[in-house]
This record gives sequence, C-alpha cells and structure tokens, in this order.
Amino acid sequence: MSILMVYASMTGNTQEIAEAIAEGIRSTGAELEIKEVMDANAKELEAYDGILLGAYTWGDGELPDECLDFYEEMDDIDLSGKKVVAFGSCDSAYEHVGAAVDILLKKASERGAETPLEGLKIELSPTAKEVETCKAFGVSFAELLG
Repeated sequence: MSILMVYASMTGNTQEIAEAIAEGIRSTGAELEIKEVMDANAKELEAYDGILLGAYTWGDGELPDECLDFYEEMDDIDLSGKKVVAFGSCDSAYEHVGAAVDILLKKASERGAETPLEGLKIELSPTAKEVETCKAFGVSFAELLG
C-alpha cells in the first residue's frame, strides 16, 4: 500500500492539518510520502494506492493559485482503482466554506477515483481537539487502504 499526500498551505494552517493526518496514518504502520503541491506533478498520483489532497480555500471559493497547474494536470491522469480524500483549512466568513476541498474531491472522482471519506474541513488553525480529529481521519484512511 503506497500513500501520497500533496498539499498547499500559505499561513501554515493546512500544513498543521497535513501533519496531524500524517501522524495518524503513520501510527497504523503505513508508509506515507508528503509533497507540497509546487513540488508535485499530477502524473505521480497514478503510482499510489491512496492519495490525500490538501488545500486552503482562496477568495470566494477557489483553489489557491499554487494549485492551479497541478489541478489542470489532473485532467490527463487516470485514478481508477485509487482512493482519494481531501482536506483543508477554511474560513466561515466566506460564502463557500472549504470549497477547495470539494473542488479537489470532484476532480478526483471525475478522474475515476473512489472518494470514500467526506472532505475534512477545519476552520482556520486546528484546535487541540481538531488535531485529534485530523489524526483519526488519517487512521481511517489508512485502514480503508488496508
């Protein structure tokens, strides 16, 4: 079972979420590779059984600029047989709360992936309780890959 996490974080909130999820995954004994989106190519996703995509929501419900090339590259890949989940920080002051998470899940599904878990959306920086939720999300995803 091979797992890749690709994420974007501007203020560090999504990175905190990513690190907590990674801790949960690794607590199961699973191996995990982590890349920031600027260091990743969507084609790489095809080599993994499980994929975690993370991004904060920008503006009124868009992906952050640093995710756009990666997102467009996803149009040229096949994720059939892969399990994909998404996570990100969000701000309920905006109309489309955590829309980047939904955008990533939709694209993965369009590319043939199974999306077995609801997207994980955390308001701004995770609280201590939400860090535990993130770890549990990681454990759940690793167990789904079994």
